[in-house]
Amino acid sequence: MTKFDEATQAIRVDDGTYDVCIDPGYAIGGPLNGGYLMAVILRAAVDASPFEHPVSTTAQFLKAPVPGPAQVRVEPLKAGRTAAFARATLVQDGVAQIESLITTATLNDVEPVYAEKSAYDMPALEDCAKLPDPKPESGMTLNAQMELLFDPPTIGWLKGEPTGRPESRAYFRMAEPQDPDPYVLALAVDCLPPVVFSAGARGWAPTVDLTWHLRALPAPGWLTLLGSGRLVVDGWFDEEVEVRDSTGRLVAQARQLARVGRG
Repeated sequence: MTKFDEATQAIRVDDGTYDVCIDPGYAIGGPLNGGYLMAVILRAAVDASPFEHPVSTTAQFLKAPVPGPAQVRVEPLKAGRTAAFARATLVQDGVAQIESLITTATLNDVEPVYAEKSAYDMPALEDCAKLPDPKPESGMTLNAQMELLFDPPTIGWLKGEPTGRPESRAYFRMAEPQDPDPYVLALAVDCLPPVVFSAGARGWAPTVDLTWHLRALPAPGWLTLLGSGRLVVDGWFDEEVEVRDSTGRLVAQARQLARVGRG
């Protein structure tokens, strides 16, 4: 079991309740990463399901959970021959923090009937760049859990040179050796710096609603994350992330609605 597996562990209490412990190692200057929190919820939802994989997840972030004990309450809605539907709520101190609707199924390793190629060719790994290590007092503990190597133009905002377009692209893998699985993908779809940084915005950009789909089980190796946005207006922006595995296969898709950061 890896540190990430332990940090997302859900212990069954009864048919609909799971105890979890939210790990402080996935914080972004205070708030916890939404992808990490989704992985915690998904551990419980999949355990309660007759199927193996979380193929569709929609999460609404009502509040910002803090590190420490919490519960995931799973309410089955319907189960058929190929998919099951459930509502899962992350609760802390008796207050709902995240509400989610989750569809589970069992994905098979089969060749796709049709598979669109990536619209963007990433540079080689050795031509990509890391973000500077955060200062200890920053509370940016998430960075230590993963490795991100960025397409250099998409982190031009670090030097005051944003591209002017909402975009972010990087290679991703866990810092501790671990083959990617659906829970790692839940983290990956929400681990890029907000795409609005490349459009000139800064500051914490809280996610309001995030939906992602597991399209295939990823092969071992680096994941490629391609993030973009279509509209930044009135303090809101959207972010779409496409995830491809080391073979180039599309393994996850995500879209979120978030607030433009202040600061």
